[in-house]
Amino acid sequence: MTARSAALYATAAALGAFCVLGFAPFDTYFAVWPAPTFALAGLYYFWRKAPSASVAMMIGLAWGAGCFLFGVSWIYVSLSQFAGMAPPAAAGATLLFCLYLALFPALAGGLFVRWRKNAARDVLLFAGLWAISEWLRGTLFTGFPWLAIGYSQSPPSPLAGWASVLGVYGVGLIVALIGGLFGQMALTGWRKPWPWISLLLLLGLGGLLRSMDWTQPSGAPIRVSLLQGNVPQSLKWDPKRLPLSVETYLRLAKANPATLTVLPETALPLYFNEVPRDVLRSLTHHGDALIGVAVTTTDGGYTNGAVALTPELTASAYAKRHLVPFGEYAPPGFAWFFRFARIPMSDFTAGRPRQEALTIAGQRIAPNICYEDLFGEELIAALPAATLLVNMSNTAWFGDSLAQPQHLQIAQLRAIETGRVMLRATNTGMTAMVRADGLIAAALPPFTTAALVVEVQGRTGLTPYARWGNLLALLISVAACLTALGRRNN
Repeated sequence: MTARSAALYATAAALGAFCVLGFAPFDTYFAVWPAPTFALAGLYYFWRKAPSASVAMMIGLAWGAGCFLFGVSWIYVSLSQFAGMAPPAAAGATLLFCLYLALFPALAGGLFVRWRKNAARDVLLFAGLWAISEWLRGTLFTGFPWLAIGYSQSPPSPLAGWASVLGVYGVGLIVALIGGLFGQMALTGWRKPWPWISLLLLLGLGGLLRSMDWTQPSGAPIRVSLLQGNVPQSLKWDPKRLPLSVETYLRLAKANPATLTVLPETALPLYFNEVPRDVLRSLTHHGDALIGVAVTTTDGGYTNGAVALTPELTASAYAKRHLVPFGEYAPPGFAWFFRFARIPMSDFTAGRPRQEALTIAGQRIAPNICYEDLFGEELIAALPAATLLVNMSNTAWFGDSLAQPQHLQIAQLRAIETGRVMLRATNTGMTAMVRADGLIAAALPPFTTAALVVEVQGRTGLTPYARWGNLLALLISVAACLTALGRRNN
C-alpha cells in the first residue's frame, strides 16, 4: 500500500467516525444532524474519483470501520465488563463484528464504481445503493440496523418528517441523496441550480410532513409510572442479591402510584411463576402493571417476556420474538461462543412473530423488549390495534457508553413511524416518554434510581409507513438505481 492510498483510507475512516457525531448523545451539545450528510458527501466524492471498484470497496470498508468502531464501541464494554470475556478476546470480537458491518458500505462502493455513468444519475445511484445496503445490514442474519443513517435525523432535523412515510431507511435515502448532491457540487462546482433546488425541496417536504398529524387521540389520557431500578448488572443475577431488585421496584411502585406501572426488561430476575404473589399484589396495588420477567413455556423453555397484570392478578403476556444472537441464543454452529462469555439466561425461546396487543389500563399496548425497537417493520405488525408502544430494556449490559442515548434516539424514529407515543422503562437508562412526533417529552437521568410519572394519550390510525413498512423506501431505492443505469454517459 502506498502512502497516498494509506492517507486516502485514513481520511475515509475519519469521515466515518465524523458521521457518528450526528447521532445521540452529541446532539445534546450542538446541532450536528447535518454531520452524516457531509460524511456521505465525502464518501461520494471519493467514490466518484476512485479508479476501480476494488479501491472504492476499500474506501467503503475504511469509512464503515471508522463509523462502527466509534459508534458501537459499547459492544466491547458489554463483552469485557459484563459478559466476562478476556479483554483481548472482547476487543477481537468487537473488531471483527465492526468489520463485518463495514462490508455493507464496501459492497455499495464496489457496485457504485461498476455502474456509475454521469453526474446527475450517479447521485441517484449513490442514494439508492446506500439505502439498499443499510436495509440489507438490518435484515441479513437477523439484522443489525444500529447507526442506520436515518436515526441521526431525529427532531429537530427537518428531515425527521420523512420517517412517517418512508421509515428510517427512507430517511437514510434522503440523507444520502443530499450528501451525493453536495459531493457532486464539490466535483463540478456550486453554481448549478438543480442541486440547490433539490435540496430545498427535500428539506421543505420534510418540514411539511413533520407538521402532518397522521393519527388521532384515543380515549382518555392515563397516568403511567416508568420505573428505573438502577440495579447493577454485577449484582442482578446474584441469588443472594435478589431482595435488592424486588425491594427496589416495590419501593418505587409504592412511592409513585399510577394507572399503569411499567418495570423494565427482566426487572425481577425470576421466572414469572416463581414471583411471590404478595410481590405481584404490591406492584398492582394502585393499578395495572407491565412487568419484565422471564416466562416458562409448556415445553420447558423460557421466553424473555412482558406480563400485563391487573390488581386481580389476571395476567396476559408478550414474548420477545426478535432475540439477540450471542446474547439470548446461540446461532447454529456458535455454541462455542459461550465458553468465552458468561451470559446468564442465554438460551431464550423466541415468541410468535405475530402477537396481539395487550389490553391493560384502558389501552391496547404493544410491548417491545430491548433492541426489538430497532426493527420498525416488526413493530407495525401490532397496528392499528395498539394505541401505545412500550419498550422495556436492560441497558445495564452496555455500561456508561453511547448505547443508551443512541437507543433513545432510535425510539424517537419509531414514534414518528408509527404515530404513537413510545414509553421506555429501563434498568439504568434512558427511561423516557417520546411523543408521537418524535420529541422527548420527559426523561430520567441515567444511572439513577427513580420513577418517571407521565400523562400519556393513546392514539389510533395509521401513518403511511405503518401501512407500507419498508416496501416504499425499497421500491424508491431500486427505482433510483434503475434510473441511474437506464442511460449511457452524455
